[in-house]
Amino acid sequence: MNNPDPIKEAVTVSLSDLKTSPREASIPFSLLEEAFGPSSLGILLVKDLPPNFPNLRQTLLSYASNLANLPPSDLDALTSPTAKYLTGWSHGKEALKTGQYDTHKGSYYVNCTFYQPPTPASPSTSPSEPPSPPPSSFPEYTLPNLWPPESLLPGFQETLQDLCTLIIDVASLVARACDRYAIAHVEDYKPGYLEHVVKTSTTTKARLLHYFPPDPSPSSDSSSVHSSTTDDSASSNDTWCATHLDHGCLTGLTAPLYILEAPSPSSYSQSPHSLPAITDPPDPLSGLYIHSRTSQIHKIHIPPNHLAFQTGETLQLITRGKFRAVPHFVRGPRLGYAGGPEGEKVSRNTLAVFTQPNLGEVVDWTEERTGITFGEFARGVVGRFGVADGVKGDKGEG
Repeated sequence: MNNPDPIKEAVTVSLSDLKTSPREASIPFSLLEEAFGPSSLGILLVKDLPPNFPNLRQTLLSYASNLANLPPSDLDALTSPTAKYLTGWSHGKEALKTGQYDTHKGSYYVNCTFYQPPTPASPSTSPSEPPSPPPSSFPEYTLPNLWPPESLLPGFQETLQDLCTLIIDVASLVARACDRYAIAHVEDYKPGYLEHVVKTSTTTKARLLHYFPPDPSPSSDSSSVHSSTTDDSASSNDTWCATHLDHGCLTGLTAPLYILEAPSPSSYSQSPHSLPAITDPPDPLSGLYIHSRTSQIHKIHIPPNHLAFQTGETLQLITRGKFRAVPHFVRGPRLGYAGGPEGEKVSRNTLAVFTQPNLGEVVDWTEERTGITFGEFARGVVGRFGVADGVKGDKGEG
């Protein structure tokens, strides 16, 4: 289907409804099926978040512009070919579906090994885990993070860690609700499995994204990877992030922040709080899209004070298809629709947190008796995206 349906309202729940004991079920199973089931959009919105969320989101997403505009030598120091560009800064190392290198967005990846759950997973419900592969086998998950010096971006590391911790905390509550459903609907499901995965994982990955501002002029080069065409169709315009599935369990996603970019890089030495932002994209057709189970394309709106959670392939494996991974993409602006209110260049910043099992966790027991671990599954995904010579396929926004 070429033309997108109007913006689709995703299932929304309150954080307070998720904060129940593991044995209580305040979220009806029918609501979870509507959000994540075989006929769903594969996305759930959570509202009524902690009071520090709006400031954390605004500050971190402003930092994304400051980070992307650091001098090249500083960005080079944050780049890790050894980690396959999946730790630290990555720009121009990912292949789009056209075969071009993706230079229209930059990513800053962090391994969330700093996360400490407010309440640990219960040992009585935690499944046994085979030995993890040696660290050298998965440097993208095991190498230390590359943080910018405090002198360059004061407060950046603390802000990112605080927001990622908040998102993983909420993800663990969404996982608890999914566990309740799976116990009732999936044969031999291990109680508390998904909540245990989210709380104890050392491979959860955060991706801070900065989409560089396209040229707002209608006369800009139509062949530029920064821009969509003048066509209104959606299916062929996944120019900012190609259609893909996340390969983790639950992906936590903030609403994007649109920054009115400074005219010169020297302006970014100021505090990120001073960066002017707008709420809505210059092009109302740009943004996050989802392919529904009925082959329709829906634009998804995430309110600024909400978090979105999307389903990934590992969750589909764990629940044996009861919850399905969601195909999604990000559409860039059309030519002539890229500027701000006064013709300013506008960037798009957002944060995705991919909650994933530890490398030794078994995620698919259908493979004979031994099962497939997340490490083995992740390696297959990397191969599927054609990583070679340090160039990787796009991990995606959400």
